[in-house]
Amino acid sequence: MLVITPHITLADDEIKLTAIRAQGAGGQNVNKLSSAIHLRFDINASSLPELFKQRLLSRQDHRINNMGIIIIKAQQYRTQEKNRADALERLKQIIKSVTVSQKARRATSPSKNAKKKRTDNKTQRGQLKKLRGKLTE
Repeated sequence: MLVITPHITLADDEIKLTAIRAQGAGGQNVNKLSSAIHLRFDINASSLPELFKQRLLSRQDHRINNMGIIIIKAQQYRTQEKNRADALERLKQIIKSVTVSQKARRATSPSKNAKKKRTDNKTQRGQLKKLRGKLTE
């Protein structure tokens, strides 16, 4: 069972983990061992609340395909156990990111005193620049 928050957990059967061969350098051992992990998580078939499913599906993330499946490939470490833990942690972070709702932005405007200070400063700068000109007698 994967615990995302104290209120949200995912059952093990909702997450499909497959061991695959890692890419890249690694000598002869890379051709023999399946140390990389391929994680697949179906958003629509999951037990997540509907609000979080919608947020995940609307998210612009290359790891979420058009069928609503999160695909994570973990191959950073040399052992399968570490890669499995890394893939599950990355899935946890993706889901946790949609649980936090963004605060609504409230439009603000400058106060009367701030407006007055700004205009006074502008007129003062204008007077200073006017004094820099040629003197006429």
